[in-house]
Order: sequence, then C-alpha cells, then structure tokens
Amino acid sequence: MRYMMSVAATLVLVGPASAHHSDAGLDMDAFVTIEGTVTEFNWRNPHVYFSVATTDERGEEVEWDIQMSSTITTTRMGWTRDSLSVGDRVTVRAHPARNGQPYGMLNAIEKEGGVVLPTAFDASTAEPSLAEPEGTTGTDSLEGIWMARNSELVRYPGGFDGFFHAQLRLTEQGAAAQAAYDEFSDENPETSCIGRPPPAMIVSSNLFPMQFEFDEGEEIIMIRSQFWDEERTVYMDGRTHPDMDERFPSGHSIGRWEGDTLVVDTRNFTDHRSPYQIGVPSGGQKHVVERYRLIENGTRIAVDFVLEDPEYIAEPLTHSRELVYSPEIEMTPFNCDPEAARRFLTD
Repeated sequence: MRYMMSVAATLVLVGPASAHHSDAGLDMDAFVTIEGTVTEFNWRNPHVYFSVATTDERGEEVEWDIQMSSTITTTRMGWTRDSLSVGDRVTVRAHPARNGQPYGMLNAIEKEGGVVLPTAFDASTAEPSLAEPEGTTGTDSLEGIWMARNSELVRYPGGFDGFFHAQLRLTEQGAAAQAAYDEFSDENPETSCIGRPPPAMIVSSNLFPMQFEFDEGEEIIMIRSQFWDEERTVYMDGRTHPDMDERFPSGHSIGRWEGDTLVVDTRNFTDHRSPYQIGVPSGGQKHVVERYRLIENGTRIAVDFVLEDPEYIAEPLTHSRELVYSPEIEMTPFNCDPEAARRFLTD
C-alpha cells in the first residue's frame, strides 16, 4: 500500500467529482494517488467522506481523509451507502490539501478487481434524475419544483467554486480578504453548517432543486433550495426594506410583478465570510435582484440575477439560465451534520 504525488492520470476517469466547500485550500492542479484499505465510509452531509490507510514514501503508516459531495449529489452520481465498505482495497486519485495534511478531494476511485466507481455525472447513465425528462408537461405558475438539469449552459470547471472564480471581479478589499482566507479553520462558515445566501440557490440549481410556494392570503412567496435547506420569504405586500441595522442571513426579500415576470429584490444581508465559497466576504452593501419568467409553455423558467456588493466586488455580476419544471423530484432535506461539516479542519 502506498501513495504518490502526480500530475498525470493513473486511473480510468469519468470526470471530476463536484465539491461544495471551497477548493481554496486544495491544490487543484496536482493529484495524489493512494493505494490502500478503506477504514471508514461516512455517509453524511454536507460531504460524504471515506478514509484510506496506506504508507508514505518513508514506509510510515498514514490515513487519508477523502472528501466527496453531499449524499444527495453522490447518490445522483450512482453511489449508495454500500458502495464502499471497511476493508475494501482501493486506488484513489485526489486533489491534495495545500497545507500537507493527508486530506484530499476525490477525483477518481477504483476498487480491487477493476471496479471503477462514478465520480461525475453522465446524463445517459449515472445521472438519470438530472437528465431532462421527455414530454415534460408544463404549468401555468412558477409554483412547484424546478431544476437547471443537465445543461451545458450551467456547467463550470470547478462547479460552484469555478463559477464564482470565473465571474467575480474583486476590489482590493475583496482580493485581500480572499488571500487571507483559511478554509481549513473555523473561519469557514461551513464548519458551523451555515449555508449560502442568494444567489447561491440559482447557481447551485444544476445540482439541487428550487421550490416556489405561493401564499396569496399572507401575500408572500416562499423560495426554497435543497442546498443547505435554504428558505427565503419574499414579501409581496408592497412593503419596503427595513433599516440597514436590521439584517438577515438570507437577506430581506421583497417582490413585485412586472407583467409576467417575478422580480425579487434582496438587501439587508448579514455579514458572511465566504458566501461564494472562495473566501470573498459579503457585507451590508450586498444587493441581489432576481427575475423569474415562465417560458416554453410553462416547462421552463427563464432566470437571471444581478449581484452587487461594492465593498468586495468591483463590478456587478450578471447571469442567466433556464430551470426545468421537475415535479417528480422530491425536496429531501439536506440535514447538515455538524461533525461532518468540521471534518476537514486542521487539528
């Protein structure tokens, strides 16, 4: 049993596994290949983990912790609670932690006997729940469950992290905060099971569904995401935002109809150390405007948002995508487990 650093593939790859916390502490340009024995398989959120006992180049025993995606995403890739067992011999390819600890993000895995487990979505095989269903029946309302599905328009190298790495243009203050960020510490909000405020729901909608629920009596719209069990109340009664000294983890959302388009305006965000999971903070000046409109005979929603936070972001971020009506998808709970959320911390 052994491990070695590498920049070349040594396993049959089907693509990168999706990550949910930032890759800031991981060397995404390098790989470590680990041959060893599974000592633990932990099926929890926000990440599935397994541990592999091996020996290093000096012949000393070492145990690697390997991070995967959430149980929800990992299930959609084709995994189950029984995909790995303690005692399994495996060869693992992972992106290692920059700080040298035996920790990595899974890139590929092969069990003894040549069994390769999936580490990415494949619309024709491992991703049936994300492939757009044929003959989708439309709806006449935004109410219901929606998902971006398997669209090339919402695929980014590096997933959620990669989207914001590519899209955000930072101020000096934003860049300095990102450079000082230590993902492998209590500074990371994920260690406390703190989710991610808007526009995270939209950006993650290719992996986690969104749900709209109208309450006309209360004049509110509830918007939920399976991602971190986020839930927002959109007030449709004409009120304005409260004073800026009153702030909320997911912001304060007010909505209005512009013809057939729902416009959601969100301000008054609580300070968040890493809402884009790349170490860039957000503050009291953050402002998000979202627009939702039914298209394609009610089978899709056209979505766009504008994100502003002049304290940390040098110019507004704009983005558009389409969500597919997906009533067959169940909004199962994310149920972040505090022990699993702190698994990657440096001792």
